[in-house]
Amino acid sequence: MLRTPTCVLTSATEPQAVHGHSPHRFVQIGSLTKVLTGTALIRMSEAGALDIDDPLDRWLKVPRDTGITLRHLAHHTSGLPRQPPGLPRRNPYLSFDDAALHSLLAQADRLTIRPAGQDRGYSNLGYAVLGAALSKAAKAPYEEVVRDYVLDPLGIREIASRPPEERRLYATGFLGRRLKPWTVSGAILPAGGMWATPQASADLVRKLLVDQKLGEPAPTWQTVGKVTWHTGATHNASVFAGALTNGAWVLVHRLGGAMADTDRMGAQLLARLGKE
Repeated sequence: MLRTPTCVLTSATEPQAVHGHSPHRFVQIGSLTKVLTGTALIRMSEAGALDIDDPLDRWLKVPRDTGITLRHLAHHTSGLPRQPPGLPRRNPYLSFDDAALHSLLAQADRLTIRPAGQDRGYSNLGYAVLGAALSKAAKAPYEEVVRDYVLDPLGIREIASRPPEERRLYATGFLGRRLKPWTVSGAILPAGGMWATPQASADLVRKLLVDQKLGEPAPTWQTVGKVTWHTGATHNASVFAGALTNGAWVLVHRLGGAMADTDRMGAQLLARLGKE
């Protein structure tokens, strides 16, 4: 029976890693990347590099009547679909490069599935577009934007789009065979392509949510009652990150298994910490 490599970091215990996981090896963090993108947006707005309510067409070539703003993209209210249309099932983002993204942007007025600014609809495509807009405004690649506005101010080093191969950790299958991860390094990077050590991810959670070193948490985070959290997943990796208003926090990363189990584990740990 396969055992799922799991790494757990909390405000109450020392890091725990089982079945081959490690708090110090780089793993894919999926949509937890969106937290970096959303935080960069807020920081750039505070610095005057852009305005969070800028229309999208200020920065990217899109039809003028979409009504989409950067705020809409950050809040998942842009009206854009969850995924770019026409993605293959295997390694879906492999060919989704900048050219593919800009081709979609040219028809953004026909691509939206609801008017901008109304109902919330989670959108990986929306965050890919947001990342492209940030890069355009900063005149720099996405990873450099995140480094300048988020990671360097927090003193976090071990989050990157292309970490050294020898420091990466992958899910394994039958007889320990390494499972090939999705390629998430093209235009979809701002929505879910970063790699991080679990320790660096935990530092991000603590510094953004508990210490609030960069101010109020970005709108990317989800909040219900006393809990603020975000999740992420790629083909064979999943992560849950969350914190309570009492300062307790949790980071769970798993290589393999179901994302729902990772979320459940993280939520249960937070609930337990909330009672202490």
